[in-house]
Amino acid sequence: MTKPPTNARDAVRSTVPKMIEVTENVIYGDIWERPGLSKRDRSLVVLATLIGTYRPEQLRGHLARALDNGVTKDEIAEVITHLAFYSGWPGSMTAARIAQEVFQERGIG
Repeated sequence: MTKPPTNARDAVRSTVPKMIEVTENVIYGDIWERPGLSKRDRSLVVLATLIGTYRPEQLRGHLARALDNGVTKDEIAEVITHLAFYSGWPGSMTAARIAQEVFQERGIG
């Protein structure tokens, strides 16, 4: 099942249509649907990867997806804290700021 288009994908669809097609059909239509990991676990892996490789622009959407997939605010905070010591303090501080914004947008205290 492919994921519906998002504003981020729609913003670049006309520039990189094949990349967006692959994103929707392969990443979200196949990889995220594989039974080997739950979507919740996949979200944790993606959050750790995005924080560890300092990808703040993609982090916002995946934080929202993680919440939708059942990852809690406390678990997200724990991932961010844990990664501060393994992949760097600046990346975790940026992730904390972005997470705080996502939580506020969602009304999560």
